Amino acid sequence: MRLVYALAAALSLQAAIAVAAGPNKPEPLLAYAARIVGDDARTRVVIDFDRQPSFSVHYIANPVRIVVDLPATAFGFKADDLGARGLFKDIRYGTMDENSARIVLMAIKPVKLAIAKVQEDEDGKGHRLVLDAERVSKEEFATLVKAQSWSDPATTPQTASAKPAPDTAKPGDFIIAVDAGHGGIDTGAIGADTKTEEKQVTLAFAKALADRLNREAGIKAFLTRSDDEFLSLAERVQIARENHAGLFISLHADTLKQKDIRGSTVYTISDKASDKLAADLADRENLSDQIAGKETVAEPPAVADILLDLTRRETQAFSISLAESVLGSFKDQISTINNPHRHAGFRVLQAPDVPSILLELGFLSNVDDEKLLLDDKWRAKVVDRLTDAVKHYRSSFVANGG
Repeated sequence: MRLVYALAAALSLQAAIAVAAGPNKPEPLLAYAARIVGDDARTRVVIDFDRQPSFSVHYIANPVRIVVDLPATAFGFKADDLGARGLFKDIRYGTMDENSARIVLMAIKPVKLAIAKVQEDEDGKGHRLVLDAERVSKEEFATLVKAQSWSDPATTPQTASAKPAPDTAKPGDFIIAVDAGHGGIDTGAIGADTKTEEKQVTLAFAKALADRLNREAGIKAFLTRSDDEFLSLAERVQIARENHAGLFISLHADTLKQKDIRGSTVYTISDKASDKLAADLADRENLSDQIAGKETVAEPPAVADILLDLTRRETQAFSISLAESVLGSFKDQISTINNPHRHAGFRVLQAPDVPSILLELGFLSNVDDEKLLLDDKWRAKVVDRLTDAVKHYRSSFVANGG
């Protein structure tokens, strides 16, 4: 009966996934139920599937994580069914790309899977993935990390091929990368009232903004992601640079503990944060790769190239100019927080040669902001204001010989 009820509850999800898959793609697995039990010594995770899943397991340090990779999977159970407990302080799951999905178990202390197996249900109508985690020493965990291989094509960290700029782009067109924050396994913030995921809000705004910008002569916009997929922060930057973007606009909708704070904020990059709010936001946004179970990649060493340093400084100045254009366009039209232009060390804004801003459209933690973020008319208004800001920035840029 559990299978029957769960499948019925997930029917609309499964149907939508099947349509998206198309006639030539296999239908994704359906994970229709999940449960977790245990304590700080041993914890069991069980996930029920409509058919037998293949999977692979990897371990990542700093912080300690267990990564379980799956084929394309639709997750049809309630988030609370797989809430963190026992050995795990956070559990994330979701799409990585059209062919794969991932579960990331963020551990409190070093752990390993003593059991990781798939077994058939007693009634023969499905399969379950059973993961039994237990505590281990730091030394044993380090050995697990060192001994493993990421050579399996389904789990090897990929570098995304740059998405092509619009086919209609002409020489001299002003190209803009519109970046929908989060995606796939990285859901982002959750709405206080409707529980809407940030990744859905940002994608809706990104599509609307790109469509609106592409109606302007001489301006061509493209999306870093056009569906529910995960992109690392570095991949987003790479996509913008390889497509020769003249601007990069990353869209977000965060949450705060202070539920009364609302309004839009524009962020630019800086080595030193303008304030604690900006610093905390940058820290959260920079955790996106960890949430998705990406291995930590060492930052490149500082480049003592005076020309590159001058390029970065010039780009930062252009980024500030874009931020000012946005806030000027928003004035008396779109509500903003106090001191609406702030700055911090956002990794997604680190392209040395592409002026970039991160726009917090509003706060999903505020009920009034949440209503606006889900309102089509308000979205269209924001998109119009942003388009005017881009046009003003471009005019100033051209007038100054850019």
